[in-house]
Amino acid sequence: MQVFTGLLRSMRPKQWTKNLLFVFPAIIFDGQLFDLQPFLRVFTAFVLLCMVSGAVYIINDVVDIESDRQHPRKKNRPLASGQLPVRIAMFAAGLILLASFTVSALFCLKLAAILVGYLVLQILYSFRLKHIVIVDVLVITAGFILRVLAGVVVIDVQNYSPWLYACTGLLALFLVIGKRRQELVSQGNNAVNTRRNLKECNLPLIDDMLRTVTTSTLITYILYTIEVRKEPNTNLALLTVPFVMYGLFRYLYLIHVQGEGSAPDEVLLRDRPLQVNLVLFGLAYIIILYIIPAYP
Repeated sequence: MQVFTGLLRSMRPKQWTKNLLFVFPAIIFDGQLFDLQPFLRVFTAFVLLCMVSGAVYIINDVVDIESDRQHPRKKNRPLASGQLPVRIAMFAAGLILLASFTVSALFCLKLAAILVGYLVLQILYSFRLKHIVIVDVLVITAGFILRVLAGVVVIDVQNYSPWLYACTGLLALFLVIGKRRQELVSQGNNAVNTRRNLKECNLPLIDDMLRTVTTSTLITYILYTIEVRKEPNTNLALLTVPFVMYGLFRYLYLIHVQGEGSAPDEVLLRDRPLQVNLVLFGLAYIIILYIIPAYP
């Protein structure tokens, strides 16, 4: 039982919220959220992506086991603490990947190709790319865009705009850079022991990157709401800009003022104002895309 619990913890279920947020935009913004068959197909893609990403987390923990043991929080992870044996972890990861790829190939070949690409990208990241400054955050962002694509290829998308790829990609980059900043602040001089490329970073660089991406994310979203006219009631989406603005500013407030050092997904699960803001944003889009068109 202890091994099973450790295996589940190593798959990081709390971080599956990222898959939820990035796999479902296609069906939401395409107006198919309440159509049962498309919803089940996207949900299946979400589950398969969670399995693959969970296996990737296990592999990453095996690769980083020594550096994790020097980290104040990561040392308590099942592999770093010795709760989960490395051999069992790698066998389980291989079994999960084999099952996920088999099911995805039978379900949708395009989804299977995306999952394989995601795995290759993450393995390259774990063994090499994570040590290259700036490239590391761009690779993680590419992984988020693949999550979005996973939700696109399993349904017949009519109105999903390329602008939303830019929005989701920039939002992912914003969160990744924010996490890097917190690692640098919380660990100080010890940060290089857990992530080597942090020795090539400093707070002024990270803060400049964060400011650039924050501005780019907000402007890109505003342009999406203004320029994409082929989607129904997109002009009304301008009303949702304050929610996006508040979400970005709230996260900046948490890391700069409150000293929040947790991963972005953990912050979302814990911070009530962010949760309320996300719910209001979602409700606004449901009204704009689903309710208003029903009453011409």
